[in-house]
Order: sequence, then structure tokens, then C-alpha cells
Amino acid sequence: MTEQSQHAVPSGMVRDLEGVRGMVLPPPSHAPAAQVVVQLENRQQVVVAVDAFVRQPDGQYFLPLRLAALPPVDRGAESDAGALVLPVIEEALDVHTRRVETGKVRITKTVQEREVLVDEPLWRDEVDITRVPMQQVVDGPIPIRTEGDTTIISLVEEVLMVEKRLMLTEELHLRTRRRETRQPQQVTLRQEEVQVERLPHTADTHDTPQKEQDHGENPRGLI
Repeated sequence: MTEQSQHAVPSGMVRDLEGVRGMVLPPPSHAPAAQVVVQLENRQQVVVAVDAFVRQPDGQYFLPLRLAALPPVDRGAESDAGALVLPVIEEALDVHTRRVETGKVRITKTVQEREVLVDEPLWRDEVDITRVPMQQVVDGPIPIRTEGDTTIISLVEEVLMVEKRLMLTEELHLRTRRRETRQPQQVTLRQEEVQVERLPHTADTHDTPQKEQDHGENPRGLI
């Protein structure tokens, strides 16, 4: 059995991929049996292969292509050559993806408190004062001076003499020492805990939701 005998010649209304409608006209006597002419609503006529039609349950026909993309019928060529031009069409696969909801999760976050011991060194400056007797006569007040890490402050006083002069009685040598002390204290640190509860996909599922807890460090690799 040939391919022409397997497909019946369509008739009536036809609709293409974009919803454009057309009327199947009787083929001319000189046209091949595998071709029909479809007239669109704008009275444009195109040639379509018979095996491209898909019959619908309501009796109408569907074309998985765009009628507007087919070339119009060349009436001049039809009268000269005595045949219609049959365009060659090809179906292309258009693959799309869409998101499908497979389930839900509920995340609960709580705050936990824990006590930790903080032991950090604290520095405090202490000053040692050493009195050094001098008993020297000076011409005037002596400014404060620094020798290494020692600050020297000269103390003078007036003494009764035949002439009044300043006598250096003693010097204060100040040395700075740094001593390390520790004062341990209890400090409260807070840590967040994440609780994950998985919900069923369908609304009528009565299984108990699965709960998973994340304790910060996640020792078991839970999500």
C-alpha cells in the first residue's frame, strides 16, 4: 500500500500551530494527489501536503506548522507548467523545562547560651619612687629630666646662709615597671541553632514531619 492511499484527502476547516484557520479547497485536476490547497481568511492560498494534516476528534484538521510561512500558490506557474509547487517542511524539536514542586522544608532558628572562661592578661603601670639625698648647692631650679626609663625630679629648698642660694637636697628617681595580672571572668556567648522540618509534598499526607537540628558545627553533616 502506497503512502498516498494511507492518508485520506482532508476537507473542511483546518487550524495551524498559531490558531490561524483556513479552508481546504478541492485540488485541481492536474495537481498531485498528495497535495491540497488551503485558502486562508485573507484569501491567500497555499499548498500543503496531505500527510501533514492531523485529524481531530471533532472532525476538523490540525496542521503542526504555520500556514503563513508556506509560499503562496503561483497561479502563473500552475498554468505554464501544469503542476503545483509543493514546499518541503520539517518539524523542529523545541524542548523546555519547568520547575515542579517536590516538597517543602520549614526552618526554625533558636538561640542557645553557654558559659565560657575568658582569661586575658591585663597590664597596669606601677611607679617606684626612690629618694636620693644630694645636699648640693645649685644656682637655680633644675628641670625634670629622663634617664632611660627613670624620670628624675629635683627638689630644692632655701637654706639660711651668709648668702641665700639654692641647695639640691634630693632627687626623686621614677622607674616604670609593667606587671601582668589575670582576672578570669565568666562571659555569656550566644549560639544560633537551626532546626529543619521537612513537610510532605501532598496536603493529605499524615506522616510525622522529619526534624533535623543543626548545632552550629554540624558534626553529622546535616542540612
